[in-house]
Amino acid sequence: MLIVISLGGNALLRRGEPMTAAAQRLNVQCAVSAIADVVSAGHRVVISHGNGPQIGLLALQTAGYGPDEGYPLDVLGAETEGAIGYMIEQELENLLPQRKVAALLTQVEVDPRDSAFQNPTKPIGPIYGLEEAQQLAAQRNWMIKRDGDKYRRVVASPRPQRIADIAVIRILLERDVIVICAGGGGIPVIRTPSGGLVGIEAVIDKDLASALLARELGADRLLLLTDVEAVFDGWGTPCQVPIRRASPMELQQRNFAEGSMGPKVEAACDFVRATGKAAGIGSLPNALAILQEKAGTWIATT
Repeated sequence: MLIVISLGGNALLRRGEPMTAAAQRLNVQCAVSAIADVVSAGHRVVISHGNGPQIGLLALQTAGYGPDEGYPLDVLGAETEGAIGYMIEQELENLLPQRKVAALLTQVEVDPRDSAFQNPTKPIGPIYGLEEAQQLAAQRNWMIKRDGDKYRRVVASPRPQRIADIAVIRILLERDVIVICAGGGGIPVIRTPSGGLVGIEAVIDKDLASALLARELGADRLLLLTDVEAVFDGWGTPCQVPIRRASPMELQQRNFAEGSMGPKVEAACDFVRATGKAAGIGSLPNALAILQEKAGTWIATT
């Protein structure tokens, strides 16, 4: 089967860890080990990944520049896609030396009229306590929203419309290449009146982009991997219970956190409804077990 695997940004750089290359490298090695299990089971894979913590760090580094000197989010997204893709590519080649691997900078088209530009919801960067978050919001004109029991900066996250580089991805798959693409949701671009592409200041949700990627590639399964065991009913309460299997209709009757599990559930349901195939959500080390319906949350029409 062809499996699109989406690696959460928090799975690659866990909460509370130092935002260093060494910490990320160790987490990439763990991620690659789980992906190798899926490949060794005979499946073809396309890998996407998050970049929320990483792009937020780069944005912090450029915050001290002059008004015309800082890099926009689309360029920072390309930088993180290259850096994380490089690590995943290298570690996969080290673990599976007989396989061909390629990391592709991927442009993803969005609609410049998307209402997301008026209502930022995508969390990026490190987590903060309430007092520090309020200070940063005032100093840097940031939008801050709650993320679990902490707070993070949020930016515009328009819905992905098309994978601009889908033809290149298909060519690589035809040659039995493991493809790493659409990292961080891809580089957000808009189509100009002349038909060209130009970057736009935004960050695309990587789970929604992964679902779109899976649909456009005709993938058999979509795996959304993160740092939690499964989708939970009543998350964060004493009564939280993991949801092991559900239909899109059943999940839509529940409420999930807008900046974390909500987009994963939405992306999985979009893929299942559009294709009639199945999607899984769960922790990164359990990738193969989720695919085998032995762990995580399995989402299907029946």
